[in-house]
Amino acid sequence: MNNATLQQAIEHWSFVEPLLAPPQSESQYDKVVAMLDQLLTLIGDEEGHPLSTLAQAIGNSISIYDAERFPISDVFPHEVLRYLMEEHRVAQDELPEIGGRSVISEVLAGMRPLNMQQIRDLSNRFNVPVKVFF
Repeated sequence: MNNATLQQAIEHWSFVEPLLAPPQSESQYDKVVAMLDQLLTLIGDEEGHPLSTLAQAIGNSISIYDAERFPISDVFPHEVLRYLMEEHRVAQDELPEIGGRSVISEVLAGMRPLNMQQIRDLSNRFNVPVKVFF
């Protein structure tokens, strides 16, 4: 990053910072979620969109707020996975991180535990801390 890029970031920081900092209130949270929804609509299904990293950063700040305010406890890993799939509208056959259809079915039924590699991959995919699967 060169000095000109940094200078531009500094000049525009007051506009960008509210998107990247974890919300401090429910009203801020609602605004950031609405902005992320708008951004995701703009990005659509275009892989490699230039604004994808911004969407990921905003999603991270939302995740931090969620984790602090609504900690997940006493939830089985397969229930967390099922919830994340629903929230992200991901079908079973769209989870290569876990394996084949039968493996995914067993995991979602709670009959088979996730291994560490699967947990790391799912954590990256859904942008959540690894600990949500424990």
